[in-house]
Amino acid sequence: MTQEQAPPLHGGGTTPGAALTVRSAAGLLDVLCLSGVLDTDGATALVQDLPRHADQASRAGRRLVLDLTDLRLVSAAAARVLDTRTRHLAENPVLVIATAPHVQALFSPAPPPGLRVHATLAAALAAVAPADSRVDMPTGGEDLQAELFGLHAKIRTGPLIGMAQGVLLERYALADAEAAFGLLKQASQRYNVPMRILASAVVTAPPPGASSPQWFPGRLRTAPPRLELLGSQGLRADDRKHVLRSLVYEAVTLADADGAEVHLPDRALENSLVLEAQAGLDAAYRDRLALVSGPPAVCAQARDLGEPVFVADVAADPDLAGAEVGLAALATGSRALYAVPALSESGDCTGVISVHRMRPGRWMTAAQHTALAILADDLAAWRSWYRRSVVLEALEYMHAHAAQRD
Repeated sequence: MTQEQAPPLHGGGTTPGAALTVRSAAGLLDVLCLSGVLDTDGATALVQDLPRHADQASRAGRRLVLDLTDLRLVSAAAARVLDTRTRHLAENPVLVIATAPHVQALFSPAPPPGLRVHATLAAALAAVAPADSRVDMPTGGEDLQAELFGLHAKIRTGPLIGMAQGVLLERYALADAEAAFGLLKQASQRYNVPMRILASAVVTAPPPGASSPQWFPGRLRTAPPRLELLGSQGLRADDRKHVLRSLVYEAVTLADADGAEVHLPDRALENSLVLEAQAGLDAAYRDRLALVSGPPAVCAQARDLGEPVFVADVAADPDLAGAEVGLAALATGSRALYAVPALSESGDCTGVISVHRMRPGRWMTAAQHTALAILADDLAAWRSWYRRSVVLEALEYMHAHAAQRD
């Protein structure tokens, strides 16, 4: 597999634009993965560059694919641009992956002659594979889809890390973006804080004083909260990955559920919910719920309401049954969902625990509801401590080391 980064496709107005990543797949496709928002200007820039990508793919004996899976929004005007500017490709149309129903709807009334829309990469691969091809479908397609899901995750993370690099570059007058990335990486490894979490903190934390040797002078160091989850499993409070992983398994056990997930809001992403840990959910569902901005996703409903949300049957729920997140839940085998928010002392949502059941209907007892509520309180207390202790320590470390470079 090969992969290259292409320049962002900047849109007009207040849209952040769409970022573009290019890779080859199974020797048959060149896949252009778009993320962000595709508006008229972005679509115009894209179609201007399509001939180059199509020519490269053709010379290598491959077909060109536009993967729109990770786009948060495609405007109707952008869809019209893609239609009118690709009609000359009718004899060798560009394959399009559009999993979201609202994106598929943009192309369904009158399918563009220069585009062929498929719901999955596996379907696109099957469409171009020769009759005597040894590409194993669906297994090979599923493996390929899993790889693409990993690429989607990197695309979601990249812009935030780039923003943090820009902040550090300007604040400390570093030599270049590579030096800023090195500073982030060094602090990330020293304190075992994921790069995305650290980048988000850099972007959202108030800047340090111009002449202060500390980023947060006078900050009090506090001991980790005394949580039953930490004590019963012998976990270190600063081991973020294992704390969250243990929490989802505990949720499955307490609720007698078939699966569970934990989403945490990210201030740098306009408080969107980021999937941080899960158990029992397939790759397609994890990719679809990796970043949730709002309802009808059950976790977003619980965040917005500040109280638990229960769906007895996803297939019968008027908001979820035909929605992208509802279809993803049904595809992973979930029929009933329950989400409980983790609220801070001030009432802010610091996370959401969601549990899944393969059979529809209410299943939890009053004792199980109480146990999940206590687990959510533990999550809120732990996350508050982690952000104010481990993450701020990592920021202090970066501040001290960046100052030494001056």
